[in-house]
Amino acid sequence: MILGALWLAPGPKARGGAEATTVMLDRGVRLPQMADRLKAAGVIRSKLAFMLMAKLGGGSLKAGEYAFKSRENLAGVVGDLKAGRVVRHFVTIPEGWTSAMAAEAVNSSPVLTGQAPAPPEGTLLPETYEVRRGDDRAKVIERMHDAQAALLADLWPKRRPDLPFKTPEEAVTLASIVEKETGVAAERPRIAAVFVNRLKSGMRLESDPTVIYGVAKAPSLGRAITITDLATPTPYNTYQIAGLPPTPIANPGKAAIAAVLNPPVTTELFFVADGTGGHVFASSFAEHQKNVAHWRQVEKQRAAQGTGK
Repeated sequence: MILGALWLAPGPKARGGAEATTVMLDRGVRLPQMADRLKAAGVIRSKLAFMLMAKLGGGSLKAGEYAFKSRENLAGVVGDLKAGRVVRHFVTIPEGWTSAMAAEAVNSSPVLTGQAPAPPEGTLLPETYEVRRGDDRAKVIERMHDAQAALLADLWPKRRPDLPFKTPEEAVTLASIVEKETGVAAERPRIAAVFVNRLKSGMRLESDPTVIYGVAKAPSLGRAITITDLATPTPYNTYQIAGLPPTPIANPGKAAIAAVLNPPVTTELFFVADGTGGHVFASSFAEHQKNVAHWRQVEKQRAAQGTGK
């Protein structure tokens, strides 16, 4: 009866009227020290009762960051510790972010420690990564790098055999361009095929995002791209250079990398915006010119509507 009462009796109220009390229990901490921290934080009333209950029923207590509800009973506290119901933290790197943006997100996380310099462009896999309080920021960046390396190790051997590039790094460079050219997931394979066809035929890629990256080293100029931008010579200006730029222009996601390594077989060499957020494709320049004329008409109509004409 006494044990049952101890087990189910409400615990202390969280201090300051909070809904929960956060406690960090480091790896390797022993049961008496764990009891000390929980008692000092106001999570439990009795260290002895906690240690006694923790030893009953088997199972080990797991380290980590916990948020115990105000007035949580010993059953709940011990249950959380044995189940490892730690506080979960995440860092999300969206597809198409530059490495500088990824490093900024990692460095701004309040639960991480240390500093992480921006890695080489295009060497991270965009994803949501779970992290723990106190994790080293450089190690988190390393995990992102390792995730991309593992993905390439899996996909590269399965690539289409006639691709016009020779290394996984070149594949990532092209995938970064595909990533920045469309926000429509279903279009990635088709756009990848256009660029593969262009490379194989000796045509220049003529990709606006590469021009933007060369001018600003960022995903956006904060304005519309201009004729001056297109005429600005940089190693990334694919209107002026042949082949791929020297590095990726962003960190492509899994879908863009997969699209580049196994694009559909097509004859398409051109694409232009269709006014709905996607693109319309063409195999001949004459057909492309018609599509461009339609897009310019759409732009003209939008401009007129914007001015009230």
